[in-house]
Amino acid sequence: MAQKHEQTANPQAPAFELRCGGLHVTIQRIPAWLITLATVTIGSGAAWWTSR
Repeated sequence: MAQKHEQTANPQAPAFELRCGGLHVTIQRIPAWLITLATVTIGSGAAWWTSR
């Protein structure tokens, strides 16, 4: 007799979660454009800072 395995809901953990008092911010997936923007901004800032 074949057994059926029940699939339980396995929610993925959020990529970012911030809880501060009554504020609760959850980001499930960080968009690629945001990672690109942060990388470019940090790289440009580091280049500017080291060239001063």
